[in-house]
Amino acid sequence: MLYETTVPYFIKMLHNLEQILDKGAKFAETKKIDMDVLLNSRLAPDQFPLGRQIQMVCDTAKLAAFRLTEKTAPTYPDTEKTYAEFQDRIKGTIQYLESLSAADFKGAETKHITTPRWDGQWMTGAEFISHHALPNLYFHVTTAYSILRHNGVEVGKKDYLGAMPLKK
Repeated sequence: MLYETTVPYFIKMLHNLEQILDKGAKFAETKKIDMDVLLNSRLAPDQFPLGRQIQMVCDTAKLAAFRLTEKTAPTYPDTEKTYAEFQDRIKGTIQYLESLSAADFKGAETKHITTPRWDGQWMTGAEFISHHALPNLYFHVTTAYSILRHNGVEVGKKDYLGAMPLKK
């Protein structure tokens, strides 16, 4: 069940982030603003800039999947500087997630999950997803969206939500 509540949503939000960044790049081009200005923008002095928010979205998705499945995740040196490099990182993360199957998540709900920051403490896989991974992913996507919106990029709720499986 954890596959269904993680991988499709991680991929969806990564695609939404791609689209939001595309709007940011078009905005920068139209307004004759160096894209570096947007990538280095932040909402508060003590908050990560847009580029780091993108890295955090990718890391949250790939590391959550890795911790639950132990399937080797891509590593990135966190040296991205350009719009194209950030888009490549998103695409690589999506490719990794697309390589996983529901079978890879067998037993993940009860698996003990920890991170170096938790000082030897742990959560079950199910707790990890609902209390850490999903909220963390949405936080960083929201912050990336907000940084662009704050800088004048015309993005709205539909951009954040992306395509929805509406029915008639």
